[in-house]
Amino acid sequence: MEDPKLPAPTPGRPLLGLTVLVVEDSRFACEAMRLLCLRSGARIRRADCIRSARRHLQVYRPSVALVDLGLPDGSGLELISDLAQGVPRIGVIIGISGDDAGAEAAIAAGADDFLAKPVDRLGAFQSAISRHLPPERRVRGPHPVSGEVVHPDRLAFREDMAHLDAVMRGPAEGRDLDYVAQFLRGIARSAGDRPLEEAAHALARSRREGRTTRPDEARIAGLVRERLAETEVI
Repeated sequence: MEDPKLPAPTPGRPLLGLTVLVVEDSRFACEAMRLLCLRSGARIRRADCIRSARRHLQVYRPSVALVDLGLPDGSGLELISDLAQGVPRIGVIIGISGDDAGAEAAIAAGADDFLAKPVDRLGAFQSAISRHLPPERRVRGPHPVSGEVVHPDRLAFREDMAHLDAVMRGPAEGRDLDYVAQFLRGIARSAGDRPLEEAAHALARSRREGRTTRPDEARIAGLVRERLAETEVI
């Protein structure tokens, strides 16, 4: 899978020399994974949608692909399936989502593993990738598993809130509420923001049950504006 000239992984940097493509539309979640890659010795490339990911893949072949299941231009499951069937296949493909129920679908689509958001624990991140690498790319012998948790810059969280604010202020007829619920749930879980997560679940529930979503939309719009005001003060 890898160029033999790549540096050997070490206990402190078990992903040394690998290139990780993160397909994730949340700036906050992506910033966490950037920090995880940095701590692990890996290089990171980012795509915020399926179309952008495909452009990246026309130019280079990453060692690892982490794909969010809910993206603005389609389902990450479609991209996972394509990557899993590619020849040559990308070495490690991992699905990520703010919905734990996505694990089964990700594996069925061809992913090697699944990480539930928040993806912020160094040891879990490293292990999810390392256990699917060929033996020559793994750290030899026993080594401690890091318990470190990374903390993304709150400015990235503000960017996500600004994006949601723009969506909620836009024309209602062009608003993809299923995407809003998924995107908000992922951010909320990554940020540990329980009110936002509850609002996302309420919107998703209203959509499933065919009820009006106007109260849910109003609640989300208000919470998003509150978060923007809070981060502006910070």
